[in-house]
Amino acid sequence: MSYSRRKSSVCQVAGVAIGGENPIRLQSMTNTNTNDTEGSVAQIKRIVDAGADIVRLTAQGTKEALNLQNIEDQLRADGYNVPLVADIHFNAKVADVAAGIVEKVRINPGNYVDPGRTFKKLEYTDTEYAAEIQKIRERLIPFLTICKEHHTAVRIGVNHGSLSDRIMSRYGDTPEGMVESCMEFLRICRDERFNDVVISIKASNCVVMVRTMRLLVVQMEKEGMAYPLHLGVTEAGEGEDGRIKSALGIGALLCEGIGDTIRVSLSEAPEREIPVAQKLVSFIEECAQLRQQCKENIQDDTISLSLNETEMEDLQLKAAMTVGALLIDGLAHKLIITNPGFSAEQLTDLADSILQAARIKFTRTEYISCPGCGRTLYDLEETIARIKAAVKEAAKTDVRFNTLKIGIMGCIVNGPGEMADADYGYVGAGPGRVSLYKGKVCVEKNIPTEEAVERLISFIKEDR
Repeated sequence: MSYSRRKSSVCQVAGVAIGGENPIRLQSMTNTNTNDTEGSVAQIKRIVDAGADIVRLTAQGTKEALNLQNIEDQLRADGYNVPLVADIHFNAKVADVAAGIVEKVRINPGNYVDPGRTFKKLEYTDTEYAAEIQKIRERLIPFLTICKEHHTAVRIGVNHGSLSDRIMSRYGDTPEGMVESCMEFLRICRDERFNDVVISIKASNCVVMVRTMRLLVVQMEKEGMAYPLHLGVTEAGEGEDGRIKSALGIGALLCEGIGDTIRVSLSEAPEREIPVAQKLVSFIEECAQLRQQCKENIQDDTISLSLNETEMEDLQLKAAMTVGALLIDGLAHKLIITNPGFSAEQLTDLADSILQAARIKFTRTEYISCPGCGRTLYDLEETIARIKAAVKEAAKTDVRFNTLKIGIMGCIVNGPGEMADADYGYVGAGPGRVSLYKGKVCVEKNIPTEEAVERLISFIKEDR
């Protein structure tokens, strides 16, 4: 099996070209307050110094969008010419403002025109549904006009966690619905001859993410499109979990030649994402060849993978990247990893982690945690550590805690949506406030952050 990359058009983001024969571009996102010019600039510099090609910032309101100019001015004065991307949710007018300032704007089809997701079942006739698409067209075309005037690129970024009620009602919570949510916007871009577009469709579930991106490629080919693709597993988590999920999802597609730009979303300092992304790109050809070897030698429903790595992170990434697609496609349901220098227990634990990321075998508590951004109003890394410690302690007397899926979200944008697959959720609700969820249902609102972890554990114990 020889690796070859999917052919795509090129999206120009200032001095950085995405797609075509250009290198796979690496991205990250700040988790500072976008109104904090000094803090945002300092963090962007760290991200760029780590090797990022593009950096994204949230702009939840006009004030934040306007301050992007101050951030950009300071970066340019300090000799940093990295393209900046504004991340927009819920407020299309803010996208218009940002398009006149930064090099690229990310819009979310799930909440650009449609109201935020409430999980309500809506009924539309075909005529009524067509009228909703017309509303998107009427709102999107003026935005594209601004982008054309300022040579601003656009990312159409679909999130599994924020599909609109309209899409969900017609297509269900499916890869087909995610793809159609994207295609509605892409067709308008094509009709308007707006070509500086990048697409992403992300999910915290690696299987959903891989299957949906494959389906998107097929659908674009059917409609004569070849836009560049941005890959990421959203809410991948931190530490081993975040690396394995990212390698399994992103890596499965990279080895198939899909992907022109990537972001590894870790619940850690954003500059720590870049070295992991660099490794994934550097491992593509080797892992593609290893995958073919593993595929040819599957026996008794088992993949046998032999590696020779000296660093645990490299072992985690290569192993997950190599076998990810084989597990997602159901070609095997068991995994044996051998590697000199690591104990049998370490290798078994790694295999179990990979099988869990592929949704095959669940052996431990699963955490679905976002990487944080300027919308996050509590210390995400500290909170994740506190929740993990509390769950570990609770599991000593209640083993049911070992089988839970717990979502830890910085804000409401993807909160209930990505946590639809989780048993319980912890979601930032405002400054110093958190709401708790059971599945998609909010069970306690606006709890002070200093009480929220204890309340979460208490609620789980009472509910189970």
